[in-house]
Amino acid sequence: MSGGGWLKDLRGRLFSMLSGHPQGIPAWVEALQSGDDEGFFGPTSAVWAVHGGIPVLVAGMRALLLQTLHPGAMAGVYDWSRYREDPLGRLNGTVRWVLVTSFGTREQAEGACRMVGRLHERVKGSYQREGQSTEYSAGDPRLLSWVHVAFTDSFLRCHETWGSGIPGGADRYVDEWSAAGELMGVANPPHSEAELVEQLAAFDAELVSDQRVRDAVVFLRRPPLDRATGFGYRIIFAGAVSTLPVKYRRMLGVRRPWWPAITTTRLLLWLVGRLLGRPSTSEKYARRRVARLEAVADA
Repeated sequence: MSGGGWLKDLRGRLFSMLSGHPQGIPAWVEALQSGDDEGFFGPTSAVWAVHGGIPVLVAGMRALLLQTLHPGAMAGVYDWSRYREDPLGRLNGTVRWVLVTSFGTREQAEGACRMVGRLHERVKGSYQREGQSTEYSAGDPRLLSWVHVAFTDSFLRCHETWGSGIPGGADRYVDEWSAAGELMGVANPPHSEAELVEQLAAFDAELVSDQRVRDAVVFLRRPPLDRATGFGYRIIFAGAVSTLPVKYRRMLGVRRPWWPAITTTRLLLWLVGRLLGRPSTSEKYARRRVARLEAVADA
C-alpha cells in the first residue's frame, strides 16, 4: 500500500472508531446541518470550543476511568453494557450523544438525551458493598450527577492541558454544559469551576476500588485493537492517566508512565488533528446550519 493509501486507510479507521462511518459523516452528523436554531450553545460558546477540540479523544478515556470508581455506575456497565463484546459500538453511542447535544439544534439535543434516558430505564440492579446489597438505577439522580461531574471535569482538564483556550474560561464552560446535565435529569449540576470541584469531591466517600474496577482498567488499558491503532491508543490512555489526581490513580491502580506522557500525547493529538482535519465533521455541518440561519436573517 502506498504512503497516501496507508494514511487514507488509517484515517478511515479512526473515523469509523469514533463515528461508525469511514468519512466521519453518519446520518446523524449530516442531520446537524438542518434545523432552525443554533442549539443550546453556538459557535462562540465554550462548549463548542472544548467539544470541538482534539483533546476530547483523551477526555473520553479519562471520564471512563473516573466513572468506574463509583460502584453504582460500575455495576450498570458491568451488568448491562456490551463494552467487552462491542467496545466500538459503545464508543460510537457516547460520541453521538456528546456531539449531537453539543452541536445540534435544541430539538436534536433533547432527542439525543431522551434516547439515552430510554436506554437507562432498564439499567437497574444491585451490587455488594461491605457485605450489603445496594440497589442501583442508571436514572438515579445521584448517579446521573456523578457521571455529569466526572465528564465535565475530564473534558475541562484535558482541554486545559492540550487545548487552545476556552472563551470565557472554565467557569463559562461548566455553566454552559450544565444545560446538558439538566437535559439528562441532573438535579443540581455545577455552574462554576469551584462548584464542579466541590461536587466532585463530595463523591469521595462513595467511591471504591474493587475487582470490577480492576477488570475494567485492564480492559481499558489494552482493548482488542490492531497494532497501529493500539499504539496511539496506549499513548491516549497514558495521557488520560497523567491528568488524573493521585487519589484517583491510586484507586484505579495506575501510575503515571516514566516517559513524558503529556508531551507525547500533545504530539499524537497534533498528528491526529492533521489526519482527521479540523474542525470536526460535526462542527462543520453545524456551522453550515448556523451560516444558513444567518443568511436568512440578513436577507
